Amino acid sequence: MKVEYINPFLSAAISVFNTMLGTTLIRGEPYLKSATQPNHEVSGMIGLSGKAKGMVVLTMSREASLGAASAMLGEQQKEINADVADAVGELTNMIAGAAKAKLEHLNMSVSLPTVITGKAHCIEFPKHTMPICIPFDCKWGPVAVEVGIVE
Repeated sequence: MKVEYINPFLSAAISVFNTMLGTTLIRGEPYLKSATQPNHEVSGMIGLSGKAKGMVVLTMSREASLGAASAMLGEQQKEINADVADAVGELTNMIAGAAKAKLEHLNMSVSLPTVITGKAHCIEFPKHTMPICIPFDCKWGPVAVEVGIVE
């Protein structure tokens, strides 16, 4: 996967968390993802299609998803519920949409977000993609953006 496909997702995640949640994401070291199990309990997924296809996953720890949802909704969230899932889905949608705008030459369409919760869920990226995981940390806990795109 080309680095120019990854950078729009990095900058989009940092921007969305800053503007929508008022928190700074601190980036860790990106790595190739071989396992199907995300590192965290809540994952928002969006499919990409067009001249390139693939998937973007925003995966968040329980604490980070509760903190982000609380910031978005303006009230304290204490458990993973439909409101928290909706908030993670909306964050995923904003990140994918912002990155898509920077990848116009690929004429990509973005699917509606799907959110999966639970400690042992698995995510299968499309065949022939080697997803890259970009870990972040924020004031609520760990977050990661996983991107798998192939032309």
